[in-house]
Amino acid sequence: MSLYPEIEPYRTSTLRVSDLHAMFYEEVGNPNGKPALFLHGGPGVGIMPDYRRFFDPAIYRIVLPDQRGAGRSTPHAELKENTTADIVEDLEKLRKHLGIQKWVVMGGSWGSTLGLCYAIAYPESILGLILRGIFLGRPFEITWLHGRDEGACRIFPDEWEKYAAPIPESRRNNTVAAYYELLTGNDENARMEAARSWTRWEAFTMNLVPNEEAIKKMMKEESAVAISRIECHFTHHNFFLRSDNEILDHVNKIAHIPCRIVQGRHDIICPTQSAWDLHRALPKSDLRIVPDGAHSPMDPGMIHELVLASEDFKSL
Repeated sequence: MSLYPEIEPYRTSTLRVSDLHAMFYEEVGNPNGKPALFLHGGPGVGIMPDYRRFFDPAIYRIVLPDQRGAGRSTPHAELKENTTADIVEDLEKLRKHLGIQKWVVMGGSWGSTLGLCYAIAYPESILGLILRGIFLGRPFEITWLHGRDEGACRIFPDEWEKYAAPIPESRRNNTVAAYYELLTGNDENARMEAARSWTRWEAFTMNLVPNEEAIKKMMKEESAVAISRIECHFTHHNFFLRSDNEILDHVNKIAHIPCRIVQGRHDIICPTQSAWDLHRALPKSDLRIVPDGAHSPMDPGMIHELVLASEDFKSL
């Protein structure tokens, strides 16, 4: 299966979710169709036009919000009042604002984390979950991507050196803490160098073969600032989860909700172990491991499984 044709929103708007934050969102497809919510990754990446294309626009009413500080939401790259719990509440406010009773939720990477947290908090709002590139916010997952002695650095040692370049050798045992200081500091040049290095590391590890066009898009100044600042903010604070295993400890609350898990076998950012652990915790979930897939949802095998999931969920 392939993506649906390019499509423009039939409506765009902004929802005031706090005194500080306003959330931009798009609506695409059939205004009277089955509601679907698409959650972007990062956090901080924002909505991209291709994200509209995973659902049949004749059947689904697709809602795509930019989360706090990301994309066209304001204030841009803001860290205040920007936590997992804040965004979960934003999603529920958006559902009520749009008069939606229940919706299918699709999210990948951080979007899978957020989708799970939202479903656990509001299971009555969820028709089904389509989750890709599972990330559960556990310490080993953070160390896997950012650590200097194990994980992704062993697969891309050359690129990890570029990622670590803005950080003194003495600080590289905790790159996240060092980056947090740079990205929230007052030195504008140091902030931008850190933003580009952080963002390049993620962009480079998304595909089996690095996609230079995608890397360039993510490296644009405005995108790099939001992605790096918000991602680092969440990572530095352990994604604002109350315990190392918070999600798996509470997934029993959503065991009755149909759940499709799509995981690239060669995902360097979110290794397959997390998808396997989630599947074991949700025995009724349907796990699809894509043999030639990596982290990006735009790999052909990943597109096939995600679109197939949205097709299968039409009957919910």
